[in-house]
Amino acid sequence: MLRLGKREFGPHEPVIMAIVNRTPDSFYDQGATFRDEPALARVEQAVAEGAAIVDIGGVKAGPGEEVSAEEEARRTVGFVAEVRRRFPDVIISVDTWRAEVGEAVCEAGADLLNDAWGGVDPGLAQVAARYGVGLVCTHAGGAQPRTRPHRVTYDDVMADILNVTLGLAERAVSLGVPRESVLIDPGHDFGKNTRHSLEATRRLDEMVATGWPVLVSLSNKDFVGESLDRPVKERLIGTLATTAVSAWLGAQVYRVHEVAQTRQVLDMVTAIAGHRTPTVARRGLA
Repeated sequence: MLRLGKREFGPHEPVIMAIVNRTPDSFYDQGATFRDEPALARVEQAVAEGAAIVDIGGVKAGPGEEVSAEEEARRTVGFVAEVRRRFPDVIISVDTWRAEVGEAVCEAGADLLNDAWGGVDPGLAQVAARYGVGLVCTHAGGAQPRTRPHRVTYDDVMADILNVTLGLAERAVSLGVPRESVLIDPGHDFGKNTRHSLEATRRLDEMVATGWPVLVSLSNKDFVGESLDRPVKERLIGTLATTAVSAWLGAQVYRVHEVAQTRQVLDMVTAIAGHRTPTVARRGLA
């Protein structure tokens, strides 16, 4: 059972986490939701299309202009409070690696801290424990925040992913984070080249077999683009194919830009797997 905010999800219930970037330079939307009203409209649309979680980020993942903790908090804390007010039932996640930002957004009403940089600030897990919120434990290959991988090598990439994420998850629980609110994430593209990310996808069932709920952040990433030689705006089909494979292998939470399309893919995969009945069933029965 996965428990986040006010919600509980069964083991075969896929969950969509919609991306809401509060940055002027995000790689995908180039700042489309930097201002409050477009960002709030994005939340409303995502929830209507089937997202249970919104993931709010105040710093672009890749290299760029330096963003201080104070500026990151300015971009996210007030917005979290407003989303909490307008959408009391939505699960609010904040994508941050900084404990001080985590503290501020938890005070404002966040339910989940999405630590995409693999515990680089060990205090973030302590914040999650103190507030009783969830935590995403990600493999980033030891990379520092906002850096790109360069000639990264692994003897066995999935073995490294498991070693890091399980260690982070167990540490979080030992600190007091609720076990049912901890997720592990292979960290596609973070500290990895395209072949590493493809192998992580191919072997995702090894993460699922640990019993921890698995989150995947696949949406329009470079490993999709390089696999198909497609620019950012032409990666949806590749993303959805990777989503289907990940769903079949047992991932549970999907961090995405395109909610409606992802919802259909996940509904179809769970129907094929026998975990969901068809929405209608008339064929051959009339």
